[in-house]
Amino acid sequence: MQIHQIVRIHKNKKSAPVGRGGTRGKTSGRGTKGQNARAGHKNRPEFRDIIKKLPKLRGRGKNSNLTIQTKPAIVNVALLEQHFENGALINREALLAKGLIRTRGGQLPEVKILGDGELKKKFTFAGLHFSKSARAKAGLKEIIIEVKPVEVKKVPEVKKAPEAKKVKKEVKPKTEVKK
Repeated sequence: MQIHQIVRIHKNKKSAPVGRGGTRGKTSGRGTKGQNARAGHKNRPEFRDIIKKLPKLRGRGKNSNLTIQTKPAIVNVALLEQHFENGALINREALLAKGLIRTRGGQLPEVKILGDGELKKKFTFAGLHFSKSARAKAGLKEIIIEVKPVEVKKVPEVKKAPEAKKVKKEVKPKTEVKK
């Protein structure tokens, strides 16, 4: 081993900090006197005053009394009389095909038939809502509602971890040492 290859095992100890020099002397890095030098000091943040002056947002905005539920598309009985032939099946898809309703967000809306106008033809209705006057004009007692089968998704089975074998440890009685 050469003399220039010798490496120290223990580093030099840092000397204790002194008042006017060193790294953590005098103000101990706080750099000031008064409130900021004390433990647990808190300065009031200026930005908080600006935030406190802003009005609070409450409810659902300025139109808070408006309903959240979507309203159904409305079709009058007179339009059905004009656009459909006698004995036709009228459902949401048929109304969309004739241009009497539009999709909302890519989906068919619920449809309510109102009794404005005369109805002389007879139709078969499926999956629609009716007002009292429309129900009377259409002569409806029962409404056919389309029931679509619900697809049941199979949940993938989760493999269980193999159970650990329980090993019984034999407890040996302590031997007493006699004096």
